[in-house]
Order: sequence, then structure tokens, then C-alpha cells
Amino acid sequence: MKSYNLLTMFFCIPLLLPGAMYAQTTVKEQPTLNNATLQECIDYALGNRPGVKQSVIDEEIGETEIKSALSGWLPQINGTGTANHNFKQQTSVLTNNGQQSLITVGAKNTSSFVLQADQQILNAGLIQASRTAKYFRQQYKQNTENTKINTIVDVSKAFYDVLTSKEQLNIIAENIARLEKQLKDASSQYEAGLVDKTDFQRAQISLSNSRADRKRTEELLKYKYAYLRELIGYSADKDFGLSYETNAMEKEIDVDTTQMMTYQNRVEYRLLQTQRELQRINTSYNKLAYLPTLSGFYNYSFNYQNATINGLYDTNYPGSIVGLKLTVPIFLGGKRTQEIRRSKLQESRIDLDLQNSKNQINTQYEQAMATYKANRNDLNTNRSNVDLSRQVYNTMKLQYDEGIKTYLDLMTAETDLRTAQINYLNSLYNLLSSKLDVKQALGTITVNP
Repeated sequence: MKSYNLLTMFFCIPLLLPGAMYAQTTVKEQPTLNNATLQECIDYALGNRPGVKQSVIDEEIGETEIKSALSGWLPQINGTGTANHNFKQQTSVLTNNGQQSLITVGAKNTSSFVLQADQQILNAGLIQASRTAKYFRQQYKQNTENTKINTIVDVSKAFYDVLTSKEQLNIIAENIARLEKQLKDASSQYEAGLVDKTDFQRAQISLSNSRADRKRTEELLKYKYAYLRELIGYSADKDFGLSYETNAMEKEIDVDTTQMMTYQNRVEYRLLQTQRELQRINTSYNKLAYLPTLSGFYNYSFNYQNATINGLYDTNYPGSIVGLKLTVPIFLGGKRTQEIRRSKLQESRIDLDLQNSKNQINTQYEQAMATYKANRNDLNTNRSNVDLSRQVYNTMKLQYDEGIKTYLDLMTAETDLRTAQINYLNSLYNLLSSKLDVKQALGTITVNP
């Protein structure tokens, strides 16, 4: 009875394992970003954005391809089996003192099972696989790094764009509050007979335009949230909110403009260098194609022969062979020469790609730096304009209330203030974006391993 219970438990273990394995491999639910900072959005994107995940999968695929190529150095063991029925057996002619006689060779029914092991000793293709493994791994990692850097830049720009729109809504709300008060004041003055109805109508028009502007900004903000969700790989059915401070955004605008550009810092340039090394090894491989191929083998066979099928496997006639196989390429119609020439031309082409990449990186750096400096100047100018426009508006409001200035003058001052505030926000976003472009051009955006 105890033995029966033990056997039952033993055979039930395989049935329980899939459930246990499934429980261990269940995907952990991703956190909800209700009040996410920029860094939290970036971290989430690096772990969940489909493009980043695909790059990581490409690394794993590349690793399996490398291991598959290098497996050729290990013994290759194969088993084969055959079973034959000879309708007409082979006949051989024997000559003895001028007399010929015919004999039948083999049995009516034959079968064999062969187990053979092959070991590569000298093989140009396997030598190339061993030498390129390091650079292929490096190439896959650099592709992933490039994807992550682009993700950081894209997510940061989208994050700042959302914050800019939210701040713009605050400015519009402040503007609407001013206009509502002005509409109320204009209505009171019109009813009192102090002004004509044009001031009241102008106030209505300005208020309607501001409300329409708020509606448009709110709708665009929904799209910007959706775009940010897409960039970080965040589900559309989850709550999503951002944590930000305008002052914190202003503190992030500085970048060291004295940094010297180094091509090696750019992952795109290092990718081309890796491709150059791989192509150089490929040229060497084409030269190694002149080398012979040497391999060893060993097999053991089980051979059966009998005149009847029923007794075919009664007797075994085993056999075993060990040996070396040498293949020497002598003439392939000039194929190897052309392959070497083609590979060298591809090396020259990659050299030109490296030269062109340097020019492009230098141009990108100069453009990013010039844009950053221009946007920095715009931000300083727009910051001053906001202060001046607010002072002008406050003065105009006092003068309008005292009857010194017309309502048109007040509306012009209010429009200038709103425009200056929006321009300041836009210049702040442009400056933060251009800072990211500068860091990307310098190659100083780091990716956590």
C-alpha cells in the first residue's frame, strides 16, 4: 500500500509541475503612474516600451545565433537506420584460371543502424564564428543602447510638452478670470451709461476667444497624454498623471556649452566601428577559405542480413570505423578571389560611412548648440517681456478704471500679457528640447545597464 502511494505521488509530480512553473513565470503587474515624475516615466519606458523590449529580444536572438554557430566545434553525433529488401541481388563475376563463375553477393534482406560522431578540427567557417562572436554581441548591445537613448529623448520631450500645455491652461484660466471681471465691469459701466456698448461687446468677443482657446488646448492635451502613454508603453485603461513644478523645469535648462565633442561618445559611430571590425574579419575569412578543412569521425554500425524477413535481426554483423577527412580546395573558378575583393570594397565603403558619420555628428552638434543658445536668449527675452507686459497691464487697468485710457488700450495690454506668457512657455519647452538635442549630440545621455 505504501509503495502504491509513493508511485502515485511520483507520477503526479509531472502533472503539478506545469502549474508551478506557470505560477513562477506569471508576469508581474506593472505599477500605476498616478503622479509620475520624468525619471519614473523614463524608467517605465525603458522597461515596457515595445521598441526597447524588441531590442532586448534581438540581443537574446543574437546570443542564440552565436551559440548555434559555435556549436559546430562540439562533436556532432548522428544516428541512421536502413532496412532493404533486394528484389534482385547483386551478382559478381569471379575469374579462376581463365574460368569465370557468377556468385550472388549479399542477402535478400538487409538492415543497418549506424551511430557516427564527427569532430571539426580545422574549419574556416567555425574560425570566423569564433572571432566574430564578440563583435556581434557588442553590436546587439549597441543597438539596444541606441534604442534606449532615443527613448529617453522622446519621452523627455513628450513629458515637457504635456507640462507646457498644462501651464498654458493655467495662463488661459488666469486670462479668462481677468476677462470675466472686465466683462462684468464693462457691463456695469454700460448700464450706468458711462460707456457705449462696444466695450461690452469687445469684452464678450475676447472672453469667447479665450474659452475657445482653452477648449482647443484641453483637447490637444488629451492627445499629448496619449502620445506619452504610447512612448512609455503604458496601458490606455490605467490611470495616468504627472508630477511637475514649473520652477523645477526652469532649473533644468542649463547645459555645459564648453564641452568638447568626442565621436566615440556617440553610439551610432561606435556601431559603425563594430561593423568595420566585422567586415575586416569577413575579409580574413575569405582568405582563410584557401585553407583545407580537416575533421575526424568515428562510427559504429549494427548490420543484419538474412534470406527471410522473419529472421533478419537474428544475427548482428557489427562494424566500426575511425578516421580523418581532409578536404583541400584547389580551384573554384575564381570565386574566392572575387569574394576577397568584394569584402575589401565593403571595408572601404564602411570607412566612407565613418567619415560621413563624423561630418553628420559635427553638423548635428553645431545645430543643436546654436539652437540651444538661441532658445536660451529667447527665454531670457520672453521672461523680461512677461514682467514688462504685466506692469503695462496693471498700469492700463488703473488708468482705464479712472477713465484715462480706453477699453481698446486695456485689451491690447491684456493681449500682450497673454502673448508674452505663452511665448515664455514655448521658449521654455524649446530650450529644454534643445538641451536634450545637445546632450544627444555630445553622446552624454547615459543608459543604466
